Amino acid sequence: MKLMSILLAAACPAAPASAQVTGEEALSFPSLTMDDALFLSGRVEEAEPVTLTGRLRLPGSTGGPVPAIVLLHGSDGARSAAAWNWAGVFARAGYASFRIDSYTARGFDEIYTNQGGVGEFNNVVDAFEALRLLAADPRIDRNRIAVMGFSRGGIPALYSAMTRFEALYAPEGLQFAAHLPFYPPCNFELERELEVGPQPIRAFHGDADVWNPLPVCADYVERLKSAGADASITVYPGAHHSFDHPGSPSYNVVGEAQTSRACFRREEGGVLVNAATGAPFSWADGCVEMGPAVQMNPQAMAAAERDVLDVLDAVFGR
Repeated sequence: MKLMSILLAAACPAAPASAQVTGEEALSFPSLTMDDALFLSGRVEEAEPVTLTGRLRLPGSTGGPVPAIVLLHGSDGARSAAAWNWAGVFARAGYASFRIDSYTARGFDEIYTNQGGVGEFNNVVDAFEALRLLAADPRIDRNRIAVMGFSRGGIPALYSAMTRFEALYAPEGLQFAAHLPFYPPCNFELERELEVGPQPIRAFHGDADVWNPLPVCADYVERLKSAGADASITVYPGAHHSFDHPGSPSYNVVGEAQTSRACFRREEGGVLVNAATGAPFSWADGCVEMGPAVQMNPQAMAAAERDVLDVLDAVFGR
């Protein structure tokens, strides 16, 4: 069965429902729940349909279709203060935003205590389905929709640029105008990972991050650049994980949180394999550690807001 057919069958109601909520609209849209093996192999017929929700925020005065940014939370779920804060930044700049809740409909409030609860690449599908939803909205400029994600949400923001995944999951005739991952895990080696579209990839990371350490992301971006991609990474000195998260003003070790920082995963035949053992990766593997840390960095946060708006203004032609 084609991906679009599965998603149409999953939609409930048949058209996205909306409701006005404190200046935002709550929208529902169909997606699929897939583990990493299903996702990587493109076996959509084995996926479980799911209806997700998101919050659309429009700028106060539009004057016509406006650019938009799809926002994907991290493993802390829809309560993420980072995504909420960025929605405000974009509204003030004249851009719309759509904050996806990828976990509630799948039975989770958060997954940092159980990172295997949702496939690491599952949210790529969510991002593309949000693109489909926004592109059909006459208030949104369908050709100027970017994607931005934080930590686990940085995976779809980054890897949705791969042409392999676009071919499998993107709506026909639509692409993201830019990819903006914030401190994602990049400790993967995927098949055809250097084959990306021409749209800009702009990553943002702190050099003190102990949840998703910088070096593997810097290496991946450098390899993308060497392969001819329009890719770069902005590094904020002294910034920790979630440096743009207003809810983490103090250095906070999240003792119950899992991190794959000591792991490296390689795709072999559509399966993520632990490179150290050669066996399929599991969040029960010995390389999985506990107790990464987060901390907001006001200087890095302010700089990132300027840097992101500069990127989007250029991409959107403002």
